[in-house]
Order: sequence, then C-alpha cells, then structure tokens
Amino acid sequence: MVRETGAPLPPGEVSEKDRMYRPVEPPRPPMEEPEPEPVRRAAPARTEPARSAPETDRAPDPEQVAETLDRADGTGDGDEEAARDPAERKPSQAATPIGEVLDIAGSMSRVMLQRDRLVDCRTDSDPTVQLAGLVGSQIKVRVGQIWLLASVRTQSLDRSTGQIIAEIDFLGEGQEEKLTGRVRNFTRGITNYPIPGAEVYAATNPDLAQIYASDGRANIQIGKVFPTKEIRAGLYIDAMLGKHFALLGSTGTGKSTSAALILHRICEAAPEGHIVMIDPHGEYNAAFRGFGELLDVSNLRMPYWLMNFEEHCEVFITSEGSDRMADMDILARCLLKARGKNKMSGGMSKLTVDSPIPYLLSDLTNAIQEDMGKLDKATNTAPYLRVKGKIEEIKADPRYQFMFSGMLVADTMTDVIGRIFRMPTNGKPISIIDVSGVPSEITSTVVAMLSRMVFDFAIWSRDEQTRPILLVCEEAHRYVPNERNSDGNSVGKILSRIAKEGRKYGISLGLITQRPSDLAEGVLSQCGTILSMRLNNERDQDFVKAAMPEGARGFLASIPALRNRECIVCGEGTAIPMRVTFDELEERKRPASEDPLFSELWSKSGGEEDAVERTVMRWRAQSR
Repeated sequence: MVRETGAPLPPGEVSEKDRMYRPVEPPRPPMEEPEPEPVRRAAPARTEPARSAPETDRAPDPEQVAETLDRADGTGDGDEEAARDPAERKPSQAATPIGEVLDIAGSMSRVMLQRDRLVDCRTDSDPTVQLAGLVGSQIKVRVGQIWLLASVRTQSLDRSTGQIIAEIDFLGEGQEEKLTGRVRNFTRGITNYPIPGAEVYAATNPDLAQIYASDGRANIQIGKVFPTKEIRAGLYIDAMLGKHFALLGSTGTGKSTSAALILHRICEAAPEGHIVMIDPHGEYNAAFRGFGELLDVSNLRMPYWLMNFEEHCEVFITSEGSDRMADMDILARCLLKARGKNKMSGGMSKLTVDSPIPYLLSDLTNAIQEDMGKLDKATNTAPYLRVKGKIEEIKADPRYQFMFSGMLVADTMTDVIGRIFRMPTNGKPISIIDVSGVPSEITSTVVAMLSRMVFDFAIWSRDEQTRPILLVCEEAHRYVPNERNSDGNSVGKILSRIAKEGRKYGISLGLITQRPSDLAEGVLSQCGTILSMRLNNERDQDFVKAAMPEGARGFLASIPALRNRECIVCGEGTAIPMRVTFDELEERKRPASEDPLFSELWSKSGGEEDAVERTVMRWRAQSR
C-alpha cells in the first residue's frame, strides 16, 4: 500500500525517513564528558581549588617536586626516564617532612626527627638527601616563604617516643622557589625564626648548589662539597686573606699538598700577587719550581745589618741572667757606633740601633776593643771578650755565610726586598724561603727577620700604593709557640703582632700546623678562615673547636673521621661551613712530602755504598 506524499500518518506510526535520522540521545557537552586519569592530571586547572591552609604552609605534591628537581639538577635519565611508567618512579624524599622543631634558642635549637623517615631518605637518589638528619648534614625549615638552613650538631634517642632528638645550628636563610620548592637567594644569618612544631625537611642537591654558588666576589675553587659530586667548593680570596687563615691537620692527611693547591690557585687568580712562604723542611721547592722564586742558603743573601737590635742579641749573645744584661749594654753602644760610621747615617736626624744601616763587622769588633781598652780594671773585660769572641766565631763559620759574608756589606736592601717580596713579580708571584739548611741556632732569628721585614715594609709604605703581602708560615707551632713552650724568641712576638695588627697594614698571615694546641693563645682565634683536616689528638680537636664559630660545631664532630684530602672549612672565606674534598693536584705541582714506601724500598738492593759516600761528603761540607 502506497501513500501519497504529504498524506497524514495514523497516530503512533513513524515514517521510514524519520526512523532513519532520528537521534537516539542528544550528545553531552564536552566539559561533562569524563576524561582518563592521566589526562586530568596533566591538564591545567581552570579554577583555584579551595585551600584549608595558606599555600606556603602546604608541602608540594611529591611526584611533581620529584620530576621538577630531577629536571633542575640533571639527575633525570632522559628518554629512559620519560619512558618509565610514572607509577614506578619514586618520589623525592625531600618533599615529605622528616621531623619537626621542638624548641628555639638563638643560633642553636632542637628538632625531633622521625627514624622511619631517615631510613626512607637513605633510598633517595640525591646524595644530599641520603644523609639527611645525620651529624654534619644540612636540613631546612620553612617559615612562611622562607627556607631556613641548619646544620645538625648532635643526635640522641628519645626512648619514650623512639624518635631522634637533634641539636641544630642555623646557618642562613633563602627564599623558596615556587615551582620547585628549593632554596634561592641564600644569605648568611637568620632574621625569621620558626616556631615549635614547624616542619623539618631534608636539604637537596639543588639547594646546596644555590647555597654554595658564588655571589660574584673573587674566589678560588679548591674541590667539591661533600657529599655532592659536582658542586664546587670556593674560597673568597679577599675575605680569606683580609683576615688571615689557618690550615690544620695531622701528619699524613695531605696537609702539604692541600697548602700547595691553595697557593697555586691564588697565584693563578692573582698573577701579580706577593706571597712569601717560609718552608722549614724544603718540601715546597718541588711544588713551585718554575712558578716561584726558590731561595735557600745557596742563593739567599740576608745581610746581617738588616737585623734589629733584638735579633742581634739572639745571635751574638749567649749568656744568661745579669751577665746577659751587661753583654746587651755593650752590644748596644758598640752597634750604634758601627752604624754611625756609614756615610748615609750622616744625613739622618735620628739613628738608632734598629736602623737598617750597613756596617762592617770589623767596625763592630773594633768598637768593642776600644771600649774594653778604656776600662780601669782588667777584671771587667769578660763581657767584652764574650761578645767579641762570639762575633768572630760566627764570622768564620761557613754555615753562616749566607748572612755574614764580607760581600754583604754593600747597600742591597732594595734588591733584597724586591726579590723576596716579588716586587716586581716577573711572572713568579711567590717566593719559597727554604730554611732547612739554616743552622738550627739561628733558624728562629732568620724567620723573625723575614717576618719583621714584611711588617716594617708594610708600615713604612703606607704612603705608597698599597701592596698587600701574604706571609705563609709552615710548621707555625715552632715559631709561634704557646707560653708553655715559649723560649722568648723574637719570632713569636712579631708573628703574634702580625696576627693581631697585620690586616690594618695590608699583611695577610697564613698558618699551617699539625699541632694547633701548641700555638700561642689567641693567634688561631685571629684567623678569620679555618681549614681543618683530620686531627687525631683530642687536645688539638678541642683547641680548634674553641676557635671555630658556633655555627660550625655540627661539622666539627666529623673532624676525627675525615678522610685524607678532606677538610672542614668555616669562617669569612666561605658563605657557610662546608666539608670539602680537595682536588687532585698535578704531579709537578706537588710538594716533596710523600711518605716513603717501606715495603717497596726495603725490597730493593744496590748502590748503597755510593749513596753513603755522597751523603758523607755533603755532611762534612755542610752543603747540599
């Protein structure tokens, strides 16, 4: 049956055309269609979700922080990391608190650390997070939008809760980077303290990279910050040298090599510098051959007339008690007469026994003879004979030729100062003064003479363009001993004075010693930067702890456990205290201080007779 087009249909019946094109159900709007879970996480949120707490008080999403930190510090695995299932990727432990603040007390406070969280941190890929909460490690506390960085000083177990109570020292603060949550714009010192209950987090490798980054000041890089493998450890040159520095460490810890590394870095950064190093063992000649001026008894010319009166007394007078006072009185009168015979003394309004005016030793002995001839009684000649006899003895001793040669009478003061102080540098900014060949009786006097010349030159050149000088003293405890070991030598007095007053005149003092407890009281405390390597003696450890700033106490606990070529650096030369692994130094720049290999040397034979013969010849000739 066929209907005509346009004819009405019976009720309830649908045409074939309508049946084919009628929609079954209207489509949903796109916004109401559910999206797969991964797409929903990746899509940007269109509305601000409701928050129950301020944004700065909430920890960021662990997965998001882990991904961001991996990208920031380069620890991601590239394509392999991208291909990995996000569910298999471990979140960074730094995004979750490891404890909370218990109480605040100035620079040092206490926190409670969760043992299970510290165990979890051990599995983190970040080496800095792995050490979170341990003694000497860094942690951070959030205060608003500020991160406070602290060092862990001690740990103890709270048996009532099973948690760990740690004492911490606040080091500084920095702003929180919104996206990653890490520290930026770090500055030393604390302006905002947390309140008890504030959450404690582990510091991360990117945090330390920001903290130890240079702030633009001139610096030298000496190694890597422990426990990282890529963050460079730097020392600010002006701050370190401006307030002296000390390098401490027991024998065998790599102290000499580390000292050579630091001096090489300084010379590279300041090729027109002026560095004087006193080397008592002749170790550093090998380290600076070709880089510095090497001076020893064979080529060092130290005119005796450059000594002041106190140094003259140490060399020419051997008596004690009342006899010494009489000898000193005779030497003072006769020395002034001998200096006065020089032509240049005529134009001086004030001539003293300390004036560095050349004179002849024969003029000095003649003056003593003349005074002795004026005596009424021959019984009073003993002091004159003692002084005259000592002068003639030293004059004839070949060991003293570097100071008392008859060829040293000419006025060579300008040349001597220019050569020792490296003015001009001529491409060699450091001079190594090897005093190992100097007779032991006057070694302290020679060191005192060199140190005093540095100090006097700085004083009398204040009207000139400032030429700062760095004086480095190896085995410093020999020359600046404490009162218990002091023998009253002038070297201890002048080095102590340089430590206290030197920076006012542009003198920097570098002390290197293996026995800091034997140093004079107060000298180590004058050093603004301290680099402490491993110290085995407990008395030395206590002495160093007393000299270091309060904020470095957490690092000091690791001093006995430091490995070779590791040190704790704190003070003015660095932003915050740090544990440093020194760089390897090239073979040609290392000092000759390596320990002998007994197992190897005692397994070889041959040539001993010739070696003994050559040694005896040098021994007898008192010359190397």
